[in-house]
Amino acid sequence: MKYAQQLKQTNIVTYLLYMWYVEDLIRAYGLDVERLLPSVKAHYAPEEWPKLEEWYANLCEMMRADGVTQSGHLQILRNVVMDLTELHEALLASPRYPFYRAAYYNALPLIVELRQKNGRKEEPELESCLGAIYGDFLLRMQQKPVSEATTQALKTISTFLSLLTEYYHKERRGELDRYKLDEAPQAAAQPLHEQNPTPDDK
Repeated sequence: MKYAQQLKQTNIVTYLLYMWYVEDLIRAYGLDVERLLPSVKAHYAPEEWPKLEEWYANLCEMMRADGVTQSGHLQILRNVVMDLTELHEALLASPRYPFYRAAYYNALPLIVELRQKNGRKEEPELESCLGAIYGDFLLRMQQKPVSEATTQALKTISTFLSLLTEYYHKERRGELDRYKLDEAPQAAAQPLHEQNPTPDDK
């Protein structure tokens, strides 16, 4: 619906997390739109209910078609994660974004620890990050306690994801070309500790 579309245009990571929640909500009602609608209609004006029903019905059909009725994510969402991953790799490889690299390497030990704890050591790094933030969201919804150490770790991961989100939307606005990120600015010849942040990396 409108909220999902707004998030897709303004905050791609929050959009993904919201859509993961919608997938879980649909599964909780057995992909039965008639059972699901009463629980969500209260958040919408009556004139929006027909579009709401159509949106959820379409998502149910897509989940069946993609084989994610029990677990997993829609192909359209996996495509977004793949696109984010490609941009992430381009940013890491570029000398223009030292702040981004610093945020990533600050989060990397936490990502490795997450993958060891969940037993999915081969899981893509961004999926580990997104899964951690989503898990925290579910715990807070259930009013379950979250340790201070976990909270601090999630802040570090969120900082990294926020930067990636910013660059994703810059690219969508035509302000960043991932295929030209390897064109180093003059400052890149200096040691990192002597460089001033470039206009791109803030």
